[in-house]
This record gives sequence, C-alpha cells and structure tokens, in this order.
Amino acid sequence: MTQLERDDQKKSSPDPIHIIGGGMAGSEAAWQAANLGVPVVLHEMRPVRKTEAHQTDGFAELVCSNSFRSDDYENNAVGLLHEEMRRANGLIISTAHDHQVPAGSALAVDRDAFSQDVTAKLEAHPLITIEREEVPGIPPEEWDNVIIATGPLTSPSMGEAIKELTGEDELSFFDAIAPIVYYDSIDMSKAWRQSRYDKPGPSGETDAYVNCPMSEEQYLAFLKAMNEAPKTQFKEWEKDTPYFEGCLPVEVMASRGPDTLRYGPLKPVGLTNAHQPDVKAHAIVQLRQDNKLGTLWNIVGFQTKMTYGAQKEVLRMIPGLENAEFARLGGIHRNTFINSPKVLNDKLQLKSQPRIRFAGQVSGVEGYVESAAMGLLAGRFAAFERLGHEVPPPPETTALGSLISHVTGGHLEGKATFQPMNVNFGLFPEITEFEKVDPKTGKRYRGKEKGRAKKRAMSVRALKDIDGWLDLQQH
Repeated sequence: MTQLERDDQKKSSPDPIHIIGGGMAGSEAAWQAANLGVPVVLHEMRPVRKTEAHQTDGFAELVCSNSFRSDDYENNAVGLLHEEMRRANGLIISTAHDHQVPAGSALAVDRDAFSQDVTAKLEAHPLITIEREEVPGIPPEEWDNVIIATGPLTSPSMGEAIKELTGEDELSFFDAIAPIVYYDSIDMSKAWRQSRYDKPGPSGETDAYVNCPMSEEQYLAFLKAMNEAPKTQFKEWEKDTPYFEGCLPVEVMASRGPDTLRYGPLKPVGLTNAHQPDVKAHAIVQLRQDNKLGTLWNIVGFQTKMTYGAQKEVLRMIPGLENAEFARLGGIHRNTFINSPKVLNDKLQLKSQPRIRFAGQVSGVEGYVESAAMGLLAGRFAAFERLGHEVPPPPETTALGSLISHVTGGHLEGKATFQPMNVNFGLFPEITEFEKVDPKTGKRYRGKEKGRAKKRAMSVRALKDIDGWLDLQQH
C-alpha cells in the first residue's frame, strides 16, 4: 500500500485512539484497535527518552526473561491465556510463535528477532501512526479515547500525571508481594480457621484466617533456613527501591533478632489451636483470603527476597504447608501500578475520566503475557466504543475474564492492599462438573490427577466461553 493510499484510508476512518507506551500492552492494544478498523496513534518515548532497563527502541522489548511461560493450554492457566489470545488474533502471541526457541513446554523466544518483528508489523500497519515522543503529563482533553500502557518503567513525569488522575494514595511504585497458596493444598489437619481473639469481621465471621502453629524448635529451624536461603538482588535500575517499615521483607525483620517475627506477623496470641487446645504455640503463621472465590490465600507479612526455589523449600517447613502449591511466590521489586479495583471499571476505564483506559502492568497484572492480554482487551474496548458498539467484558470463566475480574472486582472488598497477579486457576470460578474417572482404567482420579482433570475441564469451559465472546463481536 502506498503512503497516499494509507492517507486516504485514515481520512475515511473514525477519529484515532491515542495509546501511550509501546511495550507488550501498548503494542497489542494498537494492533487490536487498528485491525478493527480504528486509526491509532502510538506514542513511544524511546529513543527520545530512555529508560534504565531498555536496550533498544523496539516495540515489545523483553527487558527480563525471554519466556512467555507454559504454552500448555489444557493444564496451565497461562497456556490457556495464550490460546485465548491466539483466537483473538493476538499480535504478541502469534509473533512469539514465529520466533520460538527450544524451551520444553514453555514458549520462549529470540528476544531481538521478536521485538524487531513486532516493530515491523506495527510500522507497516496502514492505520497505525507512530509518534516517537514522551507524553509528559495528563493527555490533552481533545484526546477523547486514550489508553495508558506505560508499564513498570513509567517515566517520572507520567507517574506524576497518573498520580494526579488517580489520587496520590492509589499509585504504587514498587511491589511488596507475599506468597499466595491454593487453599485446597493447605493441610487443615494441622492448620485451623480462626480470627485473632475471635474478633468478628464485616459479615460477622470469626474464622477469617488460616493459622499454622510452630513449636520453638520448628520456629528456630525455620528462621535458620530463611536466613541462609539465597536471595535475589535488585537489578541496577531497581537499586533505589525503598523498603517501607510497614512492608518489610520477612528476612529483614528476622535479621533484627530471633523474636522480631514473634512480635510481628507471627505473634502467637489470641488464637487457640483447634487440634491441640492445651498446647501453646511458640509462633503462628497466618494466611488471609486473597480473592472473593476463597481459592487463594496469602501468607500474611511474608514479603520476601528469597529466590523462588528457596521460597518453596523454606515455606513448606511451616506446619500445614508441607504440600503447599503456590499461585504466586513472593518478592519485592520496582513496579508502577494503580489501585485498579478502586479506580477502574470493568472496561478498564478510569471511573473519574472514562476517556482514559489503563492496560498492562500499570493496571495491576504481572507478566509479559498478562500485560499483553490487558492491552488486547483495552484495545478492543476502545475500538468498539469508537465504532459505537457495546461489548461486554469476557466471561469470568475465561483467562481473559479472570484477569479483568481480578483487577477490577475480584479483589476482596475493603482489603487495604491490592497487588498485581499472574493468571492462575485460582482466579476462575469453581467448576463442579468434570470427569472424575480415568477413562482408560475406570478408576477415580485422586490427588494431583484429580486436580489436573479439574484444570482440563476449566480450560474446556474457558475456550468455549471465549469463542462465544469473540462471536458476539462479529455481529
């Protein structure tokens, strides 16, 4: 297509959508909107203004890992998200497959070739105009349809603008993440449900926490293992990330003395062991419900810099968590994100200024794939709005829908903190109808096999529902 033909096509199209940020989310949002026939102006500040971590001015540059994680859509939630995005003509996933490198069941890519290809596709699209410039503040009023997808490396000036748009208290510049456990992997023959001092919650419940008791011997062994475990280090561009006293890494608290944790998040007061009422615990680890479905529980006060492998080993020393399965492991790192459940609606629009949407990690998700997924959704929502069509969010039974639900409504109401999340089956509504018998042996599934059968059924349900959601958009 000649430049003249491109100009003619743009003149006959609707007014453009402005997308700020050319990472995973911004690139995907631009692709989705343009392929629906809506012009896009994609604003990327590199190379005019560089970041501490990016090495090139390419779109969708992979700053850290080159892996998009598991591609197994039958048994893994991120693999399911891959498949849903494929069915929605996702730019990031399709380009990743074109540049795949050996990585077992994971989808890993040649990062340079991947970014170069994404860049070439966006530059060649007749409805996408690329502006290499920084958008330093609140988007001008004449931009009536905007997606902010600036990611974890949002520039200071844009960070200030986002703070002004959302409210100072609704923007975070780092993650302090506690590990999250699947509830059904907790051994409740050792743990029990109880709120401290049986204090009732908003609904009158007195069992809001899961409690895991430790003897003195177990506690001291746990401290020793935690202090000796390998820790991840801040990257060069994260080194100024602050620790806040209210959100210290658990190992920093432990380094202040052996009883520090016992007077902090592990204090053994106001609780009675339902299994051994006469035995006083030396320390008690608590888990708190993390989603409305009650499938995910976070370990209270356990923000940590232990490596992922070490976390699993050390945390499984806690009585009741010996066989714990983790939906997310802990960490502390720089990341700019907003308090999405409070400030966004289910179309990713800012409640106070609906002309502005947020997408990517800044909207409250973790990971390359999840960031691109939020871009896919924001791009579609923005385009259909421009075209005068009403499109509902995808069903919560889908991977895409579960992410929307997490960042805009699935988080517990009234909870003081919101944290970004990777996609996982704990975000999906429960499924009760699934094959419980192995068709080959005729024996009932048990243990992990039962869990795998359940995940497969959830994936089948999700793909059926995402196809239905995409079909709605064809009419």
